[in-house]
Amino acid sequence: MCPHMDAYDFDDDEQQIPPIRGLSRSERRKKTKKKQQNPGNENIIQDSTAQLNEDTLTFTYQASRYEAGWLEKSLGGFYQQHWIQDVLRLIKGGKEASVYQCLADESSGQKYLAAKVYRPRQFRNLKNDHLYREGRDYLDENGHIIHDKRASYAIQKKSSYGLKLSHASWIEHEVKTMQILLDAGADIPVPHASADNAILMTFFGDDFTAAPTLNEVSINKKEAKSLFDRVLFNVELMLANHRVHADLSAYNILYWEGEICLIDFPQAIDPRQNLHAWPIFLRDVTRVCQYFSKFGIESDSFNLASDIWEKNGFSLSSEIDPHFLKEMDPFDHSL
Repeated sequence: MCPHMDAYDFDDDEQQIPPIRGLSRSERRKKTKKKQQNPGNENIIQDSTAQLNEDTLTFTYQASRYEAGWLEKSLGGFYQQHWIQDVLRLIKGGKEASVYQCLADESSGQKYLAAKVYRPRQFRNLKNDHLYREGRDYLDENGHIIHDKRASYAIQKKSSYGLKLSHASWIEHEVKTMQILLDAGADIPVPHASADNAILMTFFGDDFTAAPTLNEVSINKKEAKSLFDRVLFNVELMLANHRVHADLSAYNILYWEGEICLIDFPQAIDPRQNLHAWPIFLRDVTRVCQYFSKFGIESDSFNLASDIWEKNGFSLSSEIDPHFLKEMDPFDHSL
């Protein structure tokens, strides 16, 4: 399990519970103070010492004091809007965000939901995000393009306010990408709602286990071929809808009951707008091919990527700026 986050220096202007984007649950739900009981999860829920009230989110997950404060700030709005009732456990900790399994409110139609909570700005590692932001519009908290000159100037100068806007845009871009791909029929989680610092989406797993990533499972060659074809189907479907994942690997693909689900889209790019799109796309396809080669699936990643790329109307051109490459990634330095 990922260690708890260190102490946060919360900005004064970030203390208010963020607004929730998504269908309001207030008008669809009769308010009740009774906590939902889940027979299939009794050992988790009944052992909890956390008690929910009508206004404040407390939770089963044993977080550190500082992590608890961050979770209350980031997820409190989802509780007040009747999306979730409890935070059960940490599923995955990361450099940019952590994902938690939440007990869903009975009115949501779901048993569980996954909450992706971004780390505080000062603890995130986004040093290469300029590569992915190239050609990308900045979005406000409602997903609309920012046209305000003062806001644009603040973003350019990287002031405290500008960094806050940039952070919100990063999250809204992920939500927008997920909505586009969901409508196209891609194998991704459903984004149910979002706030200034979190996204609430489909949970994959059961009462006791969250879906592992593809790199954590053992599969045979027959199943590997089927999964390889499905991943490539999603890669091409994304490209047909003007999106490249830009960080695709077995670490960003969930596996559950024989099916896959692509995750983590904040860095996804529009190949029509990003000059580095081709080498980034090639990197995605190459990493997928490298993983499945362990199961005897033979492929030529360059020819495969170029065929998909050109089939969707793009040309093989442009060179990636070495400044944006990851220092310790051998493949990055082969581009």
